[in-house]
Amino acid sequence: MILRNNLKKHIQFVKLFLTLLNSSVNFQYQILKIMLTEFGKVFVFILTAALFVVVAIYVARLLRPKRPTFEKLTTYECGENPEGSPWVKFNIRFYVVALIFLIFDVEVVLLIPWALVYKEMGIVGYLIGAIFLILLGVGMAYEWKKGDLEWARPKIKEPTLEQINSTETQKEALKTAS
Repeated sequence: MILRNNLKKHIQFVKLFLTLLNSSVNFQYQILKIMLTEFGKVFVFILTAALFVVVAIYVARLLRPKRPTFEKLTTYECGENPEGSPWVKFNIRFYVVALIFLIFDVEVVLLIPWALVYKEMGIVGYLIGAIFLILLGVGMAYEWKKGDLEWARPKIKEPTLEQINSTETQKEALKTAS
């Protein structure tokens, strides 16, 4: 049933195409109506690219040799034998430093167009760039003061029992004194 409906649609399309060939003005209008829009072309391009990636991965999977061994299935650690669990928690400091680097790096890249045209913009362009640089410096100073640029942060000393008791006695002394 579905095949008949599809076949009927194709036959109707061919008949329409042939009738449109006979009348050129009507043909051009109908072709413009049928043509893809610009967004449609982009969608077809993206769809083709995705299809190409999927087909390439599938073909590579079919053609590759499949000979798994114990060594091939172990976690690779720069040629060293793996020690311990692969689910090791990394210090968040690595990610924080990387994000800070990316943020400031992108901001510095924004200075390049400004450096090329600030003379044409006059004093206003210079002041805008100066304000941007001042804000960038304040942000860098804040990160430095906060200690986020240090690889090893100083450890917070936990209070001992004697320190807690001494602060409690100091508080009691202040309450009785007032």
